[in-house]
Amino acid sequence: MLFGFVDRTTTATSLKQALDENQARVRGIQSRVARASLNGDGFALTSASQGPRVPGDGVTGPVDVEAEMASLADEQLRFEATAKLLEKAYASLKSAIRDR
Repeated sequence: MLFGFVDRTTTATSLKQALDENQARVRGIQSRVARASLNGDGFALTSASQGPRVPGDGVTGPVDVEAEMASLADEQLRFEATAKLLEKAYASLKSAIRDR
């Protein structure tokens, strides 16, 4: 068995790692938005003058839900692009093996 064959011939490992990092960032964004949106009455944003605050996530000021949602959209685009690149890397590896 050729150990490390995929690592040496493709960028699959780094792409998979990028997908994992992307998912971690998405979970962080989701957590901040959920905690900022949740008050004692259920899901509802506080008044704009107060701004939602999220304790314990290292962010000292109010959470900008619009900015977080824009970050979430950006992460989604990055995820889709990286997934396509990973798909192409596996397809080229499969093609190279099949042609042999």
